[in-house]
Amino acid sequence: MDTVTPQVLVTARLDLEPLRVGHAEEMAAVLADPALYAFTGGEPLDAVALRARYARLVAGSPEPGVGWLNWVIRARAEGRAAGYVQATVTGPAAEVAWVVGRPWQGRGIATEAARALVGWLEGRAVREVVAHVHPAHGASAAVAAAAGLVATDEWSDGEVRWRLRFPTAGPVGSVG
Repeated sequence: MDTVTPQVLVTARLDLEPLRVGHAEEMAAVLADPALYAFTGGEPLDAVALRARYARLVAGSPEPGVGWLNWVIRARAEGRAAGYVQATVTGPAAEVAWVVGRPWQGRGIATEAARALVGWLEGRAVREVVAHVHPAHGASAAVAAAAGLVATDEWSDGEVRWRLRFPTAGPVGSVG
């Protein structure tokens, strides 16, 4: 894989903006509800800690051949950040994840953003997309299914591995 660069992705209701360090303050508020971490663990980060985390993410993976792609989900009608989607791309495989803040849940935002992400990955060198979903997290399982992923019988750290294999994809090395 040559380069991995997130691009602005636009859907019917959302703009997925490549992550910037400057998103930290706004995202700290979006991610402040401790309930968001019920299935994944962890706790909310304040803007200072999130800024440091975003600086590391924006700098990119220190591992050769690994791309960190992160987008802030912006609800266009509100003009506000609502969550994020991310993909870690290693060779022909991408591991994806999504988080939507509590005020925006139940409105199809995670589904719309995840579909946009998976669709974008499909047009590149990615041949397989995986996500890990806690077995009790029905909403996240529904997002994975709506994005085209299928639950497998594989587990990782107490989560079910969901997978989508593309029948065809862009030429190897075309991500970016």
